[in-house]
Formats: sequence, C-alpha cells, structure tokens
Amino acid sequence: MKKEILMSLEVNERRVAILEDGKLEEFFIERADAFKMFGNIYKGKVKSIVPGIGAAFVDLGTKKDGFLYVADAVESPFGLESAFEEVEYEGKKERSGETPQIDQVLKIGQEVFVQVVKEPIRDKGPRLTTHVAIPARYLVLIPGESKVGVSRRIDDHKEREKIREIFSQIELPKDSGFIVRTAGEGKSKREFARDVKYLTKTWGRIKSEIHKKKAPSLIHRELDLVERVVRDYFTEDIERIVVDHQDLYHQLRRFIRLYLPGVNVRLEWHKEAVPLFEKYNIEKEIEKTFHKKVYLRSGGHIVIEQTEGLVAIDVNTGKFTGHRDLEETVYRTNLEAAQEVARQVRLRDMGGIIVIDFIDMSKADHRRHLYRLFKDVIKKDRAKTNILQMSELGLVEMTRQRIRPSLESAVYDSCPYCEGKGIIKSVITMAIQAIKEVKKALNHSRDKVLNVYAHPQVVERLVREEQKSIRELEQASKSRIIILPDPSLHREDINITFVK
Repeated sequence: MKKEILMSLEVNERRVAILEDGKLEEFFIERADAFKMFGNIYKGKVKSIVPGIGAAFVDLGTKKDGFLYVADAVESPFGLESAFEEVEYEGKKERSGETPQIDQVLKIGQEVFVQVVKEPIRDKGPRLTTHVAIPARYLVLIPGESKVGVSRRIDDHKEREKIREIFSQIELPKDSGFIVRTAGEGKSKREFARDVKYLTKTWGRIKSEIHKKKAPSLIHRELDLVERVVRDYFTEDIERIVVDHQDLYHQLRRFIRLYLPGVNVRLEWHKEAVPLFEKYNIEKEIEKTFHKKVYLRSGGHIVIEQTEGLVAIDVNTGKFTGHRDLEETVYRTNLEAAQEVARQVRLRDMGGIIVIDFIDMSKADHRRHLYRLFKDVIKKDRAKTNILQMSELGLVEMTRQRIRPSLESAVYDSCPYCEGKGIIKSVITMAIQAIKEVKKALNHSRDKVLNVYAHPQVVERLVREEQKSIRELEQASKSRIIILPDPSLHREDINITFVK
C-alpha cells in the first residue's frame, strides 16, 4: 500500500493530508490565529473550587480557565488512560481508600503544575491533569514515576518482553517513568536511548522554567501541526512527504534531522503552478467531509448527523440492489459502509457518543462478521475508542476520545441566515478561499486588473488581515487586485471580474 503525507502552507493556514493508495485517510488543519492548547504545560493558580462536580477551575493566564477534576489530580498517570496511548504496565500503584474530596486536595490560590489533555470546546475551558506526559518519537516521559509501560497496541508477547529486556539495559532517570508508544515496536536499544536522552533534556528544561516563572504562565508549548504529524504518524512505510512552501520545507528538514537522525526520509518540495492539494484531488475530498450524505461505490450511502449530544450515522442501500437476494445485498452494503464509517469518523475527527444504524440482517454469522470487520478497521484510529456489541436492531454504539473540536467546527460557523439551524463557512475560511480563487484566476492571466466582490465581512478580513498575501499575488503576477464589498452577496459567494 502506497502511503504519502502532503503538507500545505497557504494564507496562514497549515493543512496535512495522509493518503493511502491515493485515497484521503487522515486530514488535519491548523490556523495561525487559532490558539492550540492540547499538550501545553502551564504553571497555574487555583481560582475556584466546585465540590458538587469534584473539580477546580485553574487560571492559566489564557482567555478561559482550565478545569481540573479531582481524579486527574490524585490518581497515578498509569492508573488513567494516557492522553497519548493506551498503556499497560507491571506493578500498578495501589491506592488506598476512596477518592478524596476536591477541597481536600486543592485550595484557592494554590499553584499547580498542569497539562492540557483536551482543547476548549464551545463554552468549556480546557481539561487539565497534574500528571504530565511528554511525548517523543517512540516514548512518552511521565515525570514522578519510575516504571516502563508498553502500548497495548503492541500485542505480540515476545516483542513486549524484548522491549522490557532492552529497557533493563538502559540507564533511566530516577524521577521519570516511560511509555513505549506503538511506533516503538521493533526498535533498537540505540533508538530508545536517543529518545530517553531527548526527553530527559526536555524535562530538565521544563523544570528550570517552573522555578523561573510565576503563576499563571505557559511553561512548555506542544509542537505545531506539521511537526506533530511527523512525530506521531511517520513510519517506515511512508514513501514520501511532499510540501508546497519553502518555509515549511526548511522547517521539516530541521525537525527531521532532530527527531529522526539516520532515518531516510524522502522530503519533496512541490514547486508546480498547480496547487498541491488540487493536483492530488484533495480539495474535493475535503469538501465531501462536510456533506451529510456520503456515497458508497456500490451505490449505497451513509447519512451523518452531528448533534449536541451524539453523532448518528445511518446506512442505506440506495441504488444498490445486488444480484442475489435481499440479505446478500444488505450484507455487502453493510461491509462497505463499515469501512467508510471508520474513515469518516477519523477524517471529521468526531468525538463523544457515536451510534451507527447498520441495515438489519437476519443471519447471525453476517452480523458477527460485520462487527468483527468494524472493530478491525477502527483500530487504525489513534484516538481511544470503545465499541459495544451490535444490538438486535443492527445498532452499534461506540465512544471516541474527544481531544479537540471536530473538523466541522474548525471550518464552519453557525449560520446567521438560518438562526443556527445549519452551518456556513466562517469569514476566515472564505477569505482564504477568495485568495485561492484569485490565485487560480491569475494562473491564466498576467498584467491584469481584477475586481474581487465579496460579502462585507469577508472584505474586512481581506483588507485588514490578508494584505500581505494580496500584495505578494500582485507582485508575482504583475497585476492589480481591488477588493470590493457587495452586501447582496451570500457570505460564501466570491465574484471575480477582469477590468478591461
């Protein structure tokens, strides 16, 4: 299977697509003006305590206070699901008695050392833990522990024993434990030792910052999107990484030398006039991820409805009638839908409760096979998932770890035209799209004057925030670009005309 990673930097927006045999399997987006908190480490100060929910609100020096549950403040990190991997280890620390009350653990005004394990979502602030986890390529360092855990996804018993034997030969810091990540399977003592050295150095730098800075303050910032993808998703079966911007290319070259010394990484710089994502037909695939209806190759389709409380996914045969009996048609549609549902859940970064309504099947062996297939394909998901047994009605209920807001909420705002009943692309998204469309128009013309008509809110964003990008386009094409507001236009409409 051919695997590639495509990375694009355009108009203050970074996008990453992971392809398998040319098909989009993972997609990530990060914008320069969107403050990301997951993985960041802070020195905070307890602002208030709410015994009713067993949590404290912590001032981090950011717009929203973080909230810290008592369980995240008192339990061993090895007793919780890691924010980065599911772990298993020997010699679990015992806890005596019941979990104490939050006001027995924390006091108002107390300084706390915390890490963000879930991004702020809607009105909720970031979720915090006092049990810091610092990830590297193959390992995660856990300060304050002295044990070595292994990801449950490394399920080969001999490999697990081999890893433990390797770690018995490595000198480890006394004040830190380690988790071996899934990417650590089959790695050598030298590679693990390199990660131990890097993480120990990073932790030393963090400890130094803790003593220097006063609460509330940021102590350590997590890597940005492109560096995280290389750290977490790059494996030896990735054929190449393709980037479309000079700054991105040099940033990744430096990062790869630091994180993957000695590893042969094929890094390419896309310099063609045709945009990278357009060349690989990624733009159309991304747009499809915001549609409620997803069509299957067989002619069937799935319908995805995201609500406040859960995500409902319905499977339908559609135009697919099959060549045999109804049971066979339904069975084949369900098998194809199971794989597409797993892919859509990853692409859209859905979280919380997800209910899949497969088409009812009368044969028990068909239901069993469908359930096993779905569990197998969902294993590709790096987020923690829990899948319940299929009900007699053909429903499969699952939960998926929610760390960040969904892709949909990152790209769209609630629609002001329909009072929140639907969604509409945000102003920043439309400003970026306007520049892309101007760039495309200028690919075929030079020495021209363009009038760009857009909704007044989009024009304000273009004039105030994107002047640099517009000037660069003008200089590159030797053209003049005039941005004009048109109140009659829908926010998602862009009109471009050439002035004679």
